[in-house]
Amino acid sequence: MRAVTAAQMRAIDAAAAARDGEVALMRAAGAAIARLIDRYAHGDGPIVGVAGNGNNGGDAYAALAAYAGGRRRIVYGDPAAEGSRARHDARWRARIAGVEERPLPVDANALRGAALVLDGVLGVNARLPLDARSAAAVAAIAASGAAVLALDIPTGTEPTTGAVDAHVVRAVATIALGRPKLGTLLDPARDCTGALWCAPIGMRDADAAGVDDPPAEVLDPAAFAALLPVRADESDKRSSGAPLIVAGSTQFPGAAVLCAWGAARAGAGYVTVAAPEGAAAALRAHLVEQVVVTYDERDPAAAVQTILDLTNRCSAIAIGPGLGLSDDSAAIVNGVVGGTTLPVVADASALYHLAKRLDAYRDAPLVITPHAGEFARISGKGTVAPDERLARVREFVDRTGIVTLLKGRTTLIASRDATHLNPTGTNALATAGTGDVLTGAIATLLAQGLAPVDAARAGAYWHGRAGSVALAHRHRGVVARDVAEALGEASLVAPQDPELIRLFSSR
Repeated sequence: MRAVTAAQMRAIDAAAAARDGEVALMRAAGAAIARLIDRYAHGDGPIVGVAGNGNNGGDAYAALAAYAGGRRRIVYGDPAAEGSRARHDARWRARIAGVEERPLPVDANALRGAALVLDGVLGVNARLPLDARSAAAVAAIAASGAAVLALDIPTGTEPTTGAVDAHVVRAVATIALGRPKLGTLLDPARDCTGALWCAPIGMRDADAAGVDDPPAEVLDPAAFAALLPVRADESDKRSSGAPLIVAGSTQFPGAAVLCAWGAARAGAGYVTVAAPEGAAAALRAHLVEQVVVTYDERDPAAAVQTILDLTNRCSAIAIGPGLGLSDDSAAIVNGVVGGTTLPVVADASALYHLAKRLDAYRDAPLVITPHAGEFARISGKGTVAPDERLARVREFVDRTGIVTLLKGRTTLIASRDATHLNPTGTNALATAGTGDVLTGAIATLLAQGLAPVDAARAGAYWHGRAGSVALAHRHRGVVARDVAEALGEASLVAPQDPELIRLFSSR
């Protein structure tokens, strides 16, 4: 699903209105919003809409008109606002439906006790800083303590960049109308978004084709399910995916174990681990279904040859977790990555070593998976501020051609053609070794035939879901092995209503 900039959304909205009629679109938006009201309403109080003068405010009127849950309904709006024909229709229908209309400004006392507040103050045309009237409405909503369902974006967030105003709504959920707005997926606005839903209401990505903003995609459950390879009935262990894991050291054998577990639980049929001789005992004690082959790390040339010989019976490579930062490790990493034609996913120590030779891997079938600190080093541009992540990863990939998975609350996956945003995950993943599990899972997806960018985005989505599954089972103290074990359950995608799609839950 496309995640859109404000300009793209305006183009999509205008085309849809010309095709289907703006009144029909707003009625569809209102019906979608109304479906979520009882999910987030608490207590016996009224449902209260705070409506700005634009179509976002019209959506609040339309939702209250469509809601049939039996609760009292109140809307605060400007009776003198001219607005669009669709907004007038929504306001008229709300009055016919018995919605009480009160004039702005609204104060916090008027909202206290509400079961739910609909934030319809500003939408895709929002500009920061907020004007005084909008800021006052946001302050009243915040001071009320009521739960808030934001319409399109939480007021006080910038719909494209994710920047936030000093006055900002913190919603329990946000419903994106048409397409999710890019800013709601980016920090710091994501903190204000809550759970994110999308009601497509018949809008089309193609309608934004004339807008010269780079395309961004957000994975949804249906897209993830479509990406996952399906094992054929006549499969054997190698055709089911045969990744080679080049990982571990005497000091860090666990990284190789976790990477191999991630690969196996992602569905690989035959996992081979190549590791230094000093790590062999620890690896063989933990890896009973995987083959462990050792090399002498003190002889990099021989080690590279040993590893490359193994690639004759493998279909992808994961390299880096736990290898260390020695010169010998550098020679092994560059020798293997430069000497193979197989797709490679590189993480951890491998990123340190590859950073010095990026030009050699331009447009290679390579995925790198840095966290923010590793990306600062490998990009050569220093620390990345939260609001710079999208631009920085885009610049890096345009320069190098290397598929890059930049880890974060919203993980970014960029290729030459597009940027993908992963909405899944939980802070339970902030523990040692979970990145090794991710690397193993991506290696399996590569080994099963996915293109590098597809393996990266499917792996990120899957890994995030696995973190949430592990947290649901453990509640506290999730460790990396729990995430690997949860990959099977996390691959199950329940059917979703295509008219109301949940992209992520609040954390």
